[in-house]
Amino acid sequence: MDFFWSSFVPLEKTFCKVMAPQMQSTDLTSTAGYDSIIQHLNDGRKNCKEYEDFLKESTLKKALEVFKQRIDSVGQSHIQLAQSFREEARKMEDFREKQKLHRKKIELIMEAIHKNRNLQYKKTVESKRLYEQRCRDKDEAEQAVHRSANLVTQKQQEKLFMKLAQTKSTLEDSDRAYQQNVNMLEKIREEWKNEHIKACEFFETQECERISYFRNALWVHVNQLSQECVQSDEKYEEIRRSLEMCNIDKDIEFFVNYRKMGNMPPAPVVYENYYNTSRNATPVRNQAPPPGIGRRGPLPIPTSGPSDPDYATVDGYSLVHH
Repeated sequence: MDFFWSSFVPLEKTFCKVMAPQMQSTDLTSTAGYDSIIQHLNDGRKNCKEYEDFLKESTLKKALEVFKQRIDSVGQSHIQLAQSFREEARKMEDFREKQKLHRKKIELIMEAIHKNRNLQYKKTVESKRLYEQRCRDKDEAEQAVHRSANLVTQKQQEKLFMKLAQTKSTLEDSDRAYQQNVNMLEKIREEWKNEHIKACEFFETQECERISYFRNALWVHVNQLSQECVQSDEKYEEIRRSLEMCNIDKDIEFFVNYRKMGNMPPAPVVYENYYNTSRNATPVRNQAPPPGIGRRGPLPIPTSGPSDPDYATVDGYSLVHH
């Protein structure tokens, strides 16, 4: 209560002016000023929008308007930045798909060459194995002929010579097939080497393009974020400047002037002598006492006598009998 009732002289920057009842009323039970302040505080806590409308034309209102405008502007810039990110993502996807399509052509060529090379390599290895086996067969046939030169019959000797001739013919065929496969493998190897070099050069070029494009995309992305931070900070600085212009005293003064109900508190309750105040008063019947005030107590004993001009009389008739 000391906060509200410390002074009732006309003050320009205090809530006490709101506490004084409207039209200088002397009704002690009036709480109009107090109710107005409580309603104002509740509105400020529960509904910021109503509080802004209530404080129109005040410095805080202007700061709130600047705050809302700048925050909306920051939100719009964020939306634009998100759109830019989506556009950059689309460009990156197009670039990636384009590289993938070109690389796929080279990969198909290299897959076919690898398959042909591996197949020819297996054939060459197999032909070499057969060639070496035929060489061993031929050597064994020759050794058999030399071992049995003086130990077998003429007919057996002829059989050994026939087998030797057959192994030599088979060896010549396997040797020829082996050499053909080696030559074919060498051609395929040369083709594979040339295509491999071209593929590596293509992949290297693609990788350079990818690194360059990706580097530039990241550079642009970081620049966009940096620019957004600078622009947002400029808007926040405008909000800070508007808040610096907020004058608490002026806002309270506006509220007081807008809601004030008087400059004076209720008058104190003084003793009123019934006989001194009722001669000119109009009698009012069945008037209920104000809230919080009980019935009037016993009548006081008059201090004046019949000779006193203020002594209560009605048309010269004394109300007190001797």
